[in-house]
Amino acid sequence: MKTNKTLWILVLVCVINSLGFGIIVPVLYTYGKTFGLTGATLGVLTASFSIAQFFATPVLGSLSDKWGRKPLLVISLAGTCISFLLFAEARILWILFAARILDGLTGGNVSVAQAMVADTSTPQNRAKRFGILGSSLAFGYVIGPFIGGVFNELSPQAPFFFAAGISLIGTLCAAFLLQETNPTNKETRLNFDGKFKFKSLLTTLKRPIIGTAIFTGFLLTMAQFTMIIGFQTFSVDILKITPLTMGFFLAGFGVCGIIMQLCVPFFIKTFSSKPVILLFSTILCFGAMFLSGFTSLLIPFAIALCVYGLFNGLRNPMLNAIIADNIDHSEQGKILGINQSYASIGQTLGPLTAGLAAAVSVHSIFFLSSFYILVAFLLCFRLKSKA
Repeated sequence: MKTNKTLWILVLVCVINSLGFGIIVPVLYTYGKTFGLTGATLGVLTASFSIAQFFATPVLGSLSDKWGRKPLLVISLAGTCISFLLFAEARILWILFAARILDGLTGGNVSVAQAMVADTSTPQNRAKRFGILGSSLAFGYVIGPFIGGVFNELSPQAPFFFAAGISLIGTLCAAFLLQETNPTNKETRLNFDGKFKFKSLLTTLKRPIIGTAIFTGFLLTMAQFTMIIGFQTFSVDILKITPLTMGFFLAGFGVCGIIMQLCVPFFIKTFSSKPVILLFSTILCFGAMFLSGFTSLLIPFAIALCVYGLFNGLRNPMLNAIIADNIDHSEQGKILGINQSYASIGQTLGPLTAGLAAAVSVHSIFFLSSFYILVAFLLCFRLKSKA
């Protein structure tokens, strides 16, 4: 019962956290333009968060192994709350960068929450619980942009104040409702020998199962964020659809992912092997993405995107479960933090490489995304043989 309570409180915290992030997505550029933000500096602003998160997340995860998950999760959520307040009170451009970097440096919310799920689950139910956690994050990302647009009608600062408010609620929920899943004491902290070293970002990739899973996740994340750039340019330049229709498209994509993550128990029961499920979902994602590059019509493109959205939803639950199944409890926070670090870099490199592909043609962006998925698919065979 305690485990279930912990899981559902984490779900609530993750919904609130992702909702806050989703709220600022549609208003960030417009708001930043009043301080001189341009299309080019928007990319730098976005990258500043990912770079800060790349270095900070595994450190926060490692600290959670030593000091406990709860205090690190509270600190991460509080950092997000303060960053939104800085956005709302900004009067000059560098404050926006300071806010994004702060959010990145304290961006251990997801990896610490994942470590808490790993602490309280077994190999048999781990993928299911990662799926539930992932669907809660996706829900916030789907609903958040709509709420952000509504609050923007009140004032340019309103979405950021609202995001700060719900982040504060998440912080309080974590502080007062959540039970520690990795209890430590003075003796265990003195005996802890898992001090994080940045070379672990490279050495972890050499570990047969864990390194392969992390790099596979990196490639699939990069493919998704490459696709998002392709989707935006394809929708505007080829399909000529309105921003409202584009919003429904993205919401539908998110809902597909939520549905599939909630269906993880069915796939586990049917296939039993997590690497096999990953192989199955990855090849379908590759097919959908590859075919997207050949169409210029709305209906075939929508069908392909729906298939991709559905089976891409299996990515994180399977990979996170494979990683957690193959690491010691004493390093769960560190390794899941490293996994999140590579995901954040994938989120940055995907759009950058998509921009280069766009110089060739809009369709080439989807072919590039499908190439990343194909390489990940080949790596899944190694996971299948080793896991």
